[in-house]
Amino acid sequence: MHTQISAEQYDSWSEEQCAGIEVVDGMVVASPSASKRHNRLARILANALDAVAGPDWNADTDFDVRPQDVPLTNRRPDVVVYRAETIGLTPTRPEHVLLVAEVVSPGSETTDRIVKVDQYAKAGIPFYWRVEQAATGVPLVYTYVLDPAANAYRDGEIFTGVIKAAAPFSVTVDLGAV
Repeated sequence: MHTQISAEQYDSWSEEQCAGIEVVDGMVVASPSASKRHNRLARILANALDAVAGPDWNADTDFDVRPQDVPLTNRRPDVVVYRAETIGLTPTRPEHVLLVAEVVSPGSETTDRIVKVDQYAKAGIPFYWRVEQAATGVPLVYTYVLDPAANAYRDGEIFTGVIKAAAPFSVTVDLGAV
């Protein structure tokens, strides 16, 4: 597809048509299937966040977050912490989201390290976590906190293998054994 699509067009597509794609500035971008390790890291992280988030927040994987309608931008973060009360709303908007996390894979490095960081910050999402699958096998997790005055993220903590974060929730997650 070499023409821009609108939010209305995208919303009319089936779930199967939307699987494995993102939309950036109205253009469909294919996302290759993730590895088992990638999916496992995302699931373990989402489960740990969900367990500590309390009744007001859910943590899930693999669904659309829509930073903007025109031109349409739809991202599919690996992990999203969002307001529990919005579980039935589609699309999920940035104001519903507390944290997004991306697990970096070969081919997504620039997008996850630079492009999405800027998009999520400009959308006002308070926290961004980036999981790097290091050559040692022990993931590195970079955390970022939104500076609302600058509309950009500040560097947060960096964790090797085990995340021991205080914000947005107190959580300990061992990703080193994955």
